[in-house]
Amino acid sequence: MSKINFFTEDLHYTLKGKTAIKKWITETIATEGYRLEELNFILCSDEYLLRINRDFLQHDYYTDVITFDNAEVPKMILGDIFISLERIKENANNFGSTTLAELCRVMIHGTLHLLGYKDKSKAAKKLMTSKEDFYLAKLDIL
Repeated sequence: MSKINFFTEDLHYTLKGKTAIKKWITETIATEGYRLEELNFILCSDEYLLRINRDFLQHDYYTDVITFDNAEVPKMILGDIFISLERIKENANNFGSTTLAELCRVMIHGTLHLLGYKDKSKAAKKLMTSKEDFYLAKLDIL
């Protein structure tokens, strides 16, 4: 079984470039000095992610990504990253990007959260964005 898995909930979507994306995420995790146990990406609808946001985070708004860190050991990646494909498509359109490019940006964003990066302060957000850009440049399918 692969250590990186892709699932869908509430929608049908075929992710292109799965092998390249798995390799890219795995290399990112290793570069940051972490060990990959298991990472699940769950692509879902706005409504599905809104329910998760309400039920688990007590937030009543739409979002593009929610990351759950399930690791109990330092420097280990064991998590679930839920991504609203509807938000991804809308954001891609708003930013003049492709759905795949925006999806990969959000995948690496969620992964960076598992690697300890935050995005609440201005400085942390700037670092997060620079890390996203750095790792996206290493993905050869975009």
